[in-house]
Amino acid sequence: MLRSPFLCFLLFVFLISCKDKTAVPVKNEALKKEAKELRAKGIKTLQKENYDSAFYYFNKSITLYKKTADSANIIYVLSQMALIQQTNSDYYASKETLTETLPYIRKKDIYSSYVNGLFGIAEKELSNYKDAIYYYNAAMKDYDGLEVKQAYLNNIAAVYINQKKYDKAINLLESAIKIKIAKTESQDGISRIIDNLGYAYFKNGLPEKGLLYMQKSLDLRKSLQDDYGSIENSIHLSEFYSETNPQKSKEFALKAYRTATKMHSIDERLEALALLMSNKSVAENTEYAKKFTSLNDSIIKIRNNFKNKSAKIKYDSQKEKDENEKLRLEKAENQIALQRAQYRQFIFISIFLLLSVLIFYLRKYYRNKNRIEKLETAYETEIRISKNIHDELANDVFHTITFSQTQPLENESAKETLIEKLDHIYARVRSISRENNTIDTGINYLPNLREMLSTYNNDERNIIINSIEKINWDAIDDIKKITIQRTLQELMVNMTKHSGASLVVVKFDQDANMIFIDYIDNGKGAKKNKIFKNGLQNMENRILSTKGTITFDTEPDKGFKVKISMPK
Repeated sequence: MLRSPFLCFLLFVFLISCKDKTAVPVKNEALKKEAKELRAKGIKTLQKENYDSAFYYFNKSITLYKKTADSANIIYVLSQMALIQQTNSDYYASKETLTETLPYIRKKDIYSSYVNGLFGIAEKELSNYKDAIYYYNAAMKDYDGLEVKQAYLNNIAAVYINQKKYDKAINLLESAIKIKIAKTESQDGISRIIDNLGYAYFKNGLPEKGLLYMQKSLDLRKSLQDDYGSIENSIHLSEFYSETNPQKSKEFALKAYRTATKMHSIDERLEALALLMSNKSVAENTEYAKKFTSLNDSIIKIRNNFKNKSAKIKYDSQKEKDENEKLRLEKAENQIALQRAQYRQFIFISIFLLLSVLIFYLRKYYRNKNRIEKLETAYETEIRISKNIHDELANDVFHTITFSQTQPLENESAKETLIEKLDHIYARVRSISRENNTIDTGINYLPNLREMLSTYNNDERNIIINSIEKINWDAIDDIKKITIQRTLQELMVNMTKHSGASLVVVKFDQDANMIFIDYIDNGKGAKKNKIFKNGLQNMENRILSTKGTITFDTEPDKGFKVKISMPK
């Protein structure tokens, strides 16, 4: 069962928006009709909580929607697949599925709000609390609605409670209560906020005030007949009474367990059983321990089974797509082969003779070329370092010296300004050093690569690194490791200086023979005929030197994408 019921409202608005925006001309109406039918089957089976079938239908639907370029439905269907993965606790896979939506989101609206909300849930469940708060704030900014704002404030407060930052949680929840929403549906959201506020007061050392709010929330949920919401209330009250009144704690835990069983809510049943197992008034806890173990083993088995099935569904779909593309290419190649058959013998003899003449000269040329390229690379590095020091560092040092000579340093404000200037110079020196230092290609290569990418993360920019552990880095030679790190470093520097991106995704993958790296940002992009400026030509030279390929895809205001492939 979905752990964030408020998203149902956002999902409803999202679905209506999706239906309004799909009225675009599509070349193949039959394809669009089939995709819509598969989507409808996915929604129907999802409502019945048949997650395997729902995921299968949605996955078939997304393959067809991508052919129709229907962005709204692509985002919607991928979001539902991510939602199913989250329901089955497959949060890493959910993040990968959500990442697929990013190229189709063109502006901040209901689409981006819903996707960011799901990103936030995934990060929260993975205990990445800082990232969860980032996504909840982004979701709240992307869609201007009081119900949504109130719900996301509650979600952020829940993260603060998990971090034991109870004062922050209380401040947010009190501000959420003050939001006036002229709808009866808002009572459901208010009851969740009141319950969390009471729980936060209790955990913050104000039990009487906490109990008042938690009981008020439970009474409100009874009047609303909100059985699902009452489960969390009962769990909180059971924990509240666990030390002072174990018998009452047991009663609330049993109530939570029975309601959760009725509502088919596995996670809440496990929480209630855990409280019963530790309850001091229960003479023999063996019964509850057995139930907990049996239920926990069962849900782990079910969720692992779903993870395997969903991964296979995606794999089979990609395999079918690859095979169809392979058949199409083979057919085209056969037609070309028939047309060129009469020329093959002549071409073969010509190439053989030409290679025999040129092979000696080519060997000599490449020996000289490698020597020259090494010298040029060293020279370019020296020039770049010199330019950075001259353009960026020298002026800062000169101004700092001048400031220290002309300002009264006994003044506290002047002293703080001087410290800030020195810190800025130190950061510049570290940046120049990091861009040009030696790369460790041994056991520290992976953590160093991750750290290098993460250093570009800040309050205005979020860096997502996907599947970097999938790569068998030990099987890659040192030259290619260095090439990968330098290329990604130049991409990040270029993004920082020219892109203005707030979101960057770097995804890694591999097969038996190749390494694949995809880079996507939502920056301002550039015209294709200008992409070889700002050091991008140097990136291409690096990749080509390893017999790899690199492609750039960009347009003004449409972000920047880079695809890199390299033999192992």
